[in-house]
Amino acid sequence: MKRIAFLILLFLLLPSYSLAESFGDVEGAVYVRNSDGDTITFDLPGPHPLRISIRVNSIDTPEMKGKCEKEIYNARQAQQMVADILKNAEQITLKNMELGKYFRIAADVIVDGEKLADQLIDAGVAVKYDGGKKTHKWCE
Repeated sequence: MKRIAFLILLFLLLPSYSLAESFGDVEGAVYVRNSDGDTITFDLPGPHPLRISIRVNSIDTPEMKGKCEKEIYNARQAQQMVADILKNAEQITLKNMELGKYFRIAADVIVDGEKLADQLIDAGVAVKYDGGKKTHKWCE
């Protein structure tokens, strides 16, 4: 019930952020925390400030409650890298915001002009992911 109420509230408030049908872009997002490498909480600026959890588009990172010690270790590495990047960011922009899989809001997270997803893939703590069946095995 809380999730439904949140989604209704979200769709009522989002027009005040001048977002398009796919929600559009939000400049000046403020990093709050990240639960893992691909799920981040931001405060969005605007006349009605909003705290929102974003799933980073096009990547998958290891799970904090992984199936093996290697996955858990890599999940902590990804989580810390994201925190370090976002804590030191001068400008965070959320682009292409849309309602994604499992009714989560997904977006491209742009940090000082660079896609966060690309940085995580280049560092080896994330893999490309299109939303389909996961094929990467973190424990191998």
